[in-house]
Amino acid sequence: MTQHPPLRVIVLMPLRDDWPSAAELIRRLDKAISSDACTMEILLVDDGSVQTCDRNDFQGGFSVVRAIRTLRLRRNLGHQRAIAIGLVHVQQTTSCDAVVVMDADGEDTPEGVAQLLRAYSDAHSSRAIFAERSRRSESLVFRSFYHLYKFLHRCLTGISVRVGNFSILPLPYLNTLVVMSELWNHYAAAVFRSKLPFTMIPIPRGTRIAGTSRMNFVALVSHGLSAISVFGDIVGVRLLIGALAGSLLAGLGMVSVVMIRLFTDLAIPGWATYATGTLAIIAIQMITIGTSFTFFVLSNRTNLGFIPLRDYSLFVEEAVDIYSHE
Repeated sequence: MTQHPPLRVIVLMPLRDDWPSAAELIRRLDKAISSDACTMEILLVDDGSVQTCDRNDFQGGFSVVRAIRTLRLRRNLGHQRAIAIGLVHVQQTTSCDAVVVMDADGEDTPEGVAQLLRAYSDAHSSRAIFAERSRRSESLVFRSFYHLYKFLHRCLTGISVRVGNFSILPLPYLNTLVVMSELWNHYAAAVFRSKLPFTMIPIPRGTRIAGTSRMNFVALVSHGLSAISVFGDIVGVRLLIGALAGSLLAGLGMVSVVMIRLFTDLAIPGWATYATGTLAIIAIQMITIGTSFTFFVLSNRTNLGFIPLRDYSLFVEEAVDIYSHE
């Protein structure tokens, strides 16, 4: 039986000031993954950190991890855009078989990486594997807003939200993703939009190793809108249909008011005028909304926007190797 060489994996971790968590996570990751399964290089995308990286925290004793590099950005761009820049950097500068995308704070666990690698091997390295969250550890308020976001996302796009960033991608997928402007707004949504094959496996979410989460209400709303914006044309068409249906119902309402006023004795004096006027205003607003969304969708189809492969270097300050296996 032919023995296949270990998989060469790049682990992409965006972070901002979470250096102690990242160092501990890499140590745990190195212990959790067998050297027979893969060799790893770590790319830490420094998303405008204020604190400096202490190289001593990332030295020594690794068996699976072969190298650790930091990619420092010129300014804070947010989690999703840091991932986009990291993926382009990998596609342009690194040779590997697959890319694992995960958080650096410990909520994406080393055991989860092992599950992704097994599922990826079972799929013969032919498709992306995403972690479907089987358990969440956030507060009740956060989970409540998250469920509301999932409901709105389903209504507006027709797609259920079931995954985050935690995933593994075949390297050839990057050739498609790096030219998608959608990647600049939301990584997972861009993969879904690309129509590249993927599957999901249930993986529980871990807890932070150190510090507190920066995900507040504003960040949650911004993150949700970024995901929905990837499907802007679908959202626009659905809202257009909704607006036209609303204007049609308002028109039918006006016809009903006129018929009641002319052919029955049920109308209260002055009621028909107010009802017709109100329904006319609603119909005009619905038509205006529908027209606006039509032009919005058409204009976006001719606008390339931000292309990660073309524009990413504007935000990269430097790439620094902080560990190399002897």
